[in-house]
Amino acid sequence: MRPFVRYLQFQTTSGFMLVLCAAIALIAANSAWSESYLAFWETEVTLGFGDLIFRHSLHHVINDGVMVIFFFVIGLEVKRELVHGALSNLKQASLPIAAAMGGMLVPAGLYLSLQYGEPGMRGWGIPMATDIAFVVGCLAILGPRVPHRLRILLLSLAIVDDIGAIVVIALGYTESLDAQYLLMAAIAIALVHMMSRLGVRRFPPYIAVGAIAWIALHESGVHATLIGVILGLMTPDKSVLVPERFRDYLHVREEDFGDRRWAERSHRAEIVQEVQRLTRETVSPLEYLEMTLHPWAAYVIMPLFALANAGVPIEPQNIGDPVAIAVMLGLVVGKPVGIALFSWIAIRIGLAELPQGVSWPVLLSGSCLAGIGFTMALFIDGLAFGAYGLTTAKTGVIVGSAVSAVVGMGLLLWTLPKQKPASSAPPPPNL
Repeated sequence: MRPFVRYLQFQTTSGFMLVLCAAIALIAANSAWSESYLAFWETEVTLGFGDLIFRHSLHHVINDGVMVIFFFVIGLEVKRELVHGALSNLKQASLPIAAAMGGMLVPAGLYLSLQYGEPGMRGWGIPMATDIAFVVGCLAILGPRVPHRLRILLLSLAIVDDIGAIVVIALGYTESLDAQYLLMAAIAIALVHMMSRLGVRRFPPYIAVGAIAWIALHESGVHATLIGVILGLMTPDKSVLVPERFRDYLHVREEDFGDRRWAERSHRAEIVQEVQRLTRETVSPLEYLEMTLHPWAAYVIMPLFALANAGVPIEPQNIGDPVAIAVMLGLVVGKPVGIALFSWIAIRIGLAELPQGVSWPVLLSGSCLAGIGFTMALFIDGLAFGAYGLTTAKTGVIVGSAVSAVVGMGLLLWTLPKQKPASSAPPPPNL
């Protein structure tokens, strides 16, 4: 359970950091410095090599470039859950899969029922995703009263949600394709697979080929961040060096690290480098990269994305806009209804079981928290309505996520069993 606990710790603190950065962006966008703040993200970034010139705004660099690392971490998390986690067992995975399907289909259907035939119809994917960092942060505020199995269910549901969001981005928001660049991206991905099969263990070759694949996918018409997910899913989940062999190696090297022997030893730096390399080979690339990159995604990339995308001028008329209402209803109503309905169907037909210690009222209360769709919802908003999204849709995401957080936490406080007060009996007398 140690990787799971560590993951929750990262998500808990990163959730609070996301709230802080979103609040900063909102305050700045609605202050006297609004124009300067929003103009800062339009600063042009230029990279050139010969005739090849990359010129885009800072906002575009964050959303299409830096977010690749975030999606790579998502790919790693999905691979881990599919191989070793809650999604590796079909019986155990059936409930989160069914719940996530309901949590995607019902909000999208509710949104389309309100926006079908209207210009805002393209935003049907906005209320489908769950922001796990915010959800885990809310659960952390409630403390140990929250059943452990509810945390696992919501985490697994969010992982399946991410898979669904990736499919939506790939299929629903790709308008035109350039076959030449798409073929180049496919060749680069095949080269990554070949290097992995040949046993290439160093990261720089993969980074170089991955960068080529990103450029090709960026120019092909498919959203470039998907290359992060693809490479994450391709990352090997098995270590090369088994612990027994590493232990034997350390026994052989033991004499080299004696006081006098080590002082007289030549090429010590090479020995240290070899020990470091072999130590890393005792864990899989999947585990090593997830441990290394997750703090960067949690504490740098997601807060930076929030600063660049959550700066929305809040105007009263925007809250009453049809697009904002459709997004809010999808998050606040569609999410919990879809999760609870599909969970009930899966349990009713015998595909799944209600987790021990999680009652129906608690499940429904927790599913309200799944309506917090901040990061991925804002990301899909940018895909649906242009690079900078639609202000009314962003307003719907922010208001809908805030309402979902308040309602979900309020219902959990009401439905969860109360904590037993500490015993107030006097201590036994000293004998």
